[in-house]
Amino acid sequence: RKYVLASLDQSLKRMRLDYVDIFYSHRFDPDTPLEETMGALDHAVRSGKALYAGISSYNSQRTREAADILKQLGTPCVIHQPSYSMLNRWVEDDGLLDTLEGLGVGSIVFTPLAQGMLTDKYLGGIPDGSRASQGKSLRPAFINDRTIANIKALSAIAGRRGQTLAQMALAWVLRKGRLTSALIGASRPDQVED
Repeated sequence: RKYVLASLDQSLKRMRLDYVDIFYSHRFDPDTPLEETMGALDHAVRSGKALYAGISSYNSQRTREAADILKQLGTPCVIHQPSYSMLNRWVEDDGLLDTLEGLGVGSIVFTPLAQGMLTDKYLGGIPDGSRASQGKSLRPAFINDRTIANIKALSAIAGRRGQTLAQMALAWVLRKGRLTSALIGASRPDQVED
């Protein structure tokens, strides 16, 4: 709890803000009691350093537990931020979307473009200067022949639909109206235009 709140204070100072709109617990920590983590989120809201509490990358079971703890504390969990894309569908297998709907918790997905893989960027292999070439958040091993073949097939489908692969990938994650929004990341302004 102390670390979470100290991290929030450091972030507020760095951003020169008095509060953030949403303060997230970005992943379940098996070494910290969930009550302690949710208590820190509750404290952040009650102290005025955050308007709302949210979680990210929690599975369905942990989401129910976290939301229940926050509800008991009087601070609702308003949003969940899971990863989700055409290539990463764990939220479906886990039942997370159903859980969120049942709890009345919104969902803003991250990496809907699979860290650039659901764009034309990797169709010809791993470009210099890309995340995969730098071994950062996108592991080069994930970009294998099978994945590239799947991405090329999806790109062909997008083309037949009159869309870019990125446009189709975003439309796909937002297709059922169950998600509040999707976060994208761009390293250059022209990527946003696509």
